[in-house]
Amino acid sequence: MSNSQEFRELIIKNLEIKNISLSKMAKELGFGNSFFADMKRHDTMPSAEKLVAIAQYLEVSTDYLLGLTDKPEVNR
Repeated sequence: MSNSQEFRELIIKNLEIKNISLSKMAKELGFGNSFFADMKRHDTMPSAEKLVAIAQYLEVSTDYLLGLTDKPEVNR
């Protein structure tokens, strides 16, 4: 599994937990309608700025979204 595929799956998993659609999150973050589709099509990761925005929106750490830890909690 590629890093970007794992990243997308973690986003979807956390959105399902919060009962939020991918399109709603993209709209609320100001991403284009095709942001996630383009990321999947090109097997790419978002910029650091967008990664942080997604993590904050989902209330998880960037390390968790990047697959560097299994713990979603943000270290404070």
